[in-house]
Amino acid sequence: MERLMTDEEIVNAWDDICKVLNKEQDQLKHDILNHVGNKWSLFVIHALGIDGKMRFTNLENHIKGISQRMLTKCLRELERDGLILRTVHPEVPPKVEYELTTLGRGLLVQVTPLWLWIARNSNQLNQARENYTK
Repeated sequence: MERLMTDEEIVNAWDDICKVLNKEQDQLKHDILNHVGNKWSLFVIHALGIDGKMRFTNLENHIKGISQRMLTKCLRELERDGLILRTVHPEVPPKVEYELTTLGRGLLVQVTPLWLWIARNSNQLNQARENYTK
């Protein structure tokens, strides 16, 4: 098994995390973990990170299954938290584009190892699911 961090590094990292993200930061922790745990947020971050600036309709077409309402909600939350930038161009009709901020790109960099782990372990995960149902 590939080890990215030693046990001591993990403990030290969590000590540092707990010093910064105390009880007063609970709402922030909740909101950001919601982005990471929300498939739509991750799809938006992925789409903008891989394909660059996009308009609403392009994002909607790019992310299969997302409703207009959910995409609007997701974009607003990601913009509120500084993960994406919404730019309105003064045209008729108005042209609105979305793109990742530096903070958003940083989140993409952090969740990419999770997707890589899923990809590398997909056979084992599927096998475990098959064994569970037997």
